[in-house]
Amino acid sequence: MAKLERSTQKKNSGPDTAELTNALLTSPSYIKAYEDEGFMQGEDARELRLLAEYVKADSTFNHRNILSTIIVFGSARILPPDVASKLLTDAESELARNPDSAKAHAAVARAREKVTMSHYYEMARRFAEIVSEHNQIYDYDSDPTHKHYLDYVICTGGGPGIMEAANRGAYDAGGVSIGLNISLPFEQRPNPYITPDLCFQYHYFAIRKLHFMMRARALVVFPGGFGTFDELFEGLTLRQTGRMQALPIIMFGEDFWRKCINFEYLAESGVISPEDLNLFTFVKTPDEAWTAIRDFYLKR
Repeated sequence: MAKLERSTQKKNSGPDTAELTNALLTSPSYIKAYEDEGFMQGEDARELRLLAEYVKADSTFNHRNILSTIIVFGSARILPPDVASKLLTDAESELARNPDSAKAHAAVARAREKVTMSHYYEMARRFAEIVSEHNQIYDYDSDPTHKHYLDYVICTGGGPGIMEAANRGAYDAGGVSIGLNISLPFEQRPNPYITPDLCFQYHYFAIRKLHFMMRARALVVFPGGFGTFDELFEGLTLRQTGRMQALPIIMFGEDFWRKCINFEYLAESGVISPEDLNLFTFVKTPDEAWTAIRDFYLKR
């Protein structure tokens, strides 16, 4: 009889609802999806992350009333002239101390090449300054209630080298500029000349490239490595196939590019059309580049 009473008492007491409720509230499945870091960073949410990277920048550009951009591509390894000159001076001093060192001779040779290439840094800086002076000549803070629609905003990959030079030129002119940085296995910090609220970091190259191209009114390309080649040929392919808006593709450093790529041979071999050689223009100076862009749109 006592055993039956204890069993009935246990049955009537019911489950511990507070404990069960707590288990529900602390369950990973109960966390809002967009607040669940484990889910959002997992493989199943890749599509959401891709969309988020697109929407975040697009929303910012729209709120900032940025209508169009001038994209500047080029090597992250090209140094400012003063930095390159100091590198050469230090290398030559080391060679003087160790005249028989093969390593010291190689360092001097590399440093001399850095000095030679550093003039592209100054050209990128001056080009961006010219563009910003022509298109951003008003005071953005004088009337915060008035919408300033921005055309031809300098946009780079956000890193050092040519990217830094272009953002720096816009900064020198008092204009805004964009940096679309990318997370890499090795650290690439954004250069300090980007307008702070227009500095982005991407995980996906594809979305970053989309934002490079979708508002672009010109692609301006300086000497660079694999990344620059990728960006250049992305633009050339989109223009060749008519998959993006008509725009000028301007290339600095004709000698560099012709040593790297035999464009005419591509046409002679039939792998591109002769007309495709008209998709890009070589220039020598920042003023020539800006004139080429301006003339392109005046003729349309």
